[in-house]
Amino acid sequence: MNIALMADDNKKDLMVQFCTAYAGVLSQHTLCATNITGRMVAEATGLPIHLFMARIHGGSEQIGARIAYNEIDMVLFFCDPGNPRYAENLSYISRLCDQNNIPLATNQATAEMLVLGLSRGDLDWRDIMYPKTKPFTT
Repeated sequence: MNIALMADDNKKDLMVQFCTAYAGVLSQHTLCATNITGRMVAEATGLPIHLFMARIHGGSEQIGARIAYNEIDMVLFFCDPGNPRYAENLSYISRLCDQNNIPLATNQATAEMLVLGLSRGDLDWRDIMYPKTKPFTT
């Protein structure tokens, strides 16, 4: 599975902690991330992560394009509801995930449910419905 990691500035440390806790599960999948989030996670966990641009420089759009072509199977986007641009940041990715039937977690609780489901094979249906090769290399 191809998993995209994104986090608002105030949630980057939480994303690092989450990925550290679930590194065993995540290591079995292909990860991509916006630049700063991806670097932080890679440095802390040693997980290989394909880096896109920083979200502010178009990384969201790069991940969005992958979502639109069903090259992403899950998105973990830890959002900060206190961020003045919260609705704008979340709306774009959320809409694409809804249009393409891609699981999206916007907080730690939902991310944990998705990752645990991933480890049990609950998301294997995506491989059947959307067979593909890996869209990027790490």
